[in-house]
Amino acid sequence: MTATYASVRERLDQDPGFRDVLKRLVDLSERDYYNPYREFQWPDSLPEQRWWMTPEMMVEHGTAVGATLSEQQLQTISRWESINFYSLNVHGIRELLHEIIARIHTTDFVAPSAYFHHIIGEENEHMWFFAEFCLRYGGKIYPSRAMSLAGPGVAEADHFLVFSRLLIFEELVDVFNQRMGQDERLDPTIRKVNEVHHRDESRHIAFGRQIVAMLWSDLRDRIDQSQQAVLEAYIKRYMIASIDSLVDPLIYKDAGIPDPYEVRRQVLADPSHPAYVERILKRSISFMTNTGVFTSPLFEEPRRAGAAS
Repeated sequence: MTATYASVRERLDQDPGFRDVLKRLVDLSERDYYNPYREFQWPDSLPEQRWWMTPEMMVEHGTAVGATLSEQQLQTISRWESINFYSLNVHGIRELLHEIIARIHTTDFVAPSAYFHHIIGEENEHMWFFAEFCLRYGGKIYPSRAMSLAGPGVAEADHFLVFSRLLIFEELVDVFNQRMGQDERLDPTIRKVNEVHHRDESRHIAFGRQIVAMLWSDLRDRIDQSQQAVLEAYIKRYMIASIDSLVDPLIYKDAGIPDPYEVRRQVLADPSHPAYVERILKRSISFMTNTGVFTSPLFEEPRRAGAAS
């Protein structure tokens, strides 16, 4: 990887505040280390007619489609929505590992490389227990539906966009983890998977916010306002697409719901959906706004019915 961020490299190496954060995160990772292969006791099965996801976190909550479904149907959907959510984690972690490994011990990222080792180790273990859950209790990992967003075409923004995407992914997942890790309506195994993941992700998010803010501070001095606007629009599209990936027609097919593609279309086109997106992404939107990346709301105009793919 070519070194294109000389000033950022110097700042990451020399900023005492950033170095203090890195040392604290490394110390916490070492102190809180656990063996995931011994941490979990996997029961042979989980009760099917029970919530597998907090109902208020489900994308159908508050929609016209959701109002037509019985509690039993919604619980069945929650099972497969849960499997899809953990499958998305498997695929998202794969991307995260690819990007971090591509940067570890390179000239641009000398200072954070020691912490990169902890991220790589912890995320590899997260991918294992999410995959284990899917295979044990769903019999499969849903296929990746990688988002084919056209790149913004700002060459200097590569590092910033990578760490921004990773941060958005981690914060989105953590919103679910925090809620589901404490929801006593869920099976203890589901609660534990979410609680354990949240414990580690709180460190990764703290790191992600630091490095994204520093990369943006440098980048905005290098590019003009029109390029900044292009990056803002790209990140907003990525955020919305990330939420849309929670609504997979295979969920409805596996739950026995007729016309699964039409159900997905109706959920995404529901007037309540933008508010759901903003609720789930509230922390990320606030961070991007406070950092100066966002200069306007996530949805600048009402979403057209049927606009989602």
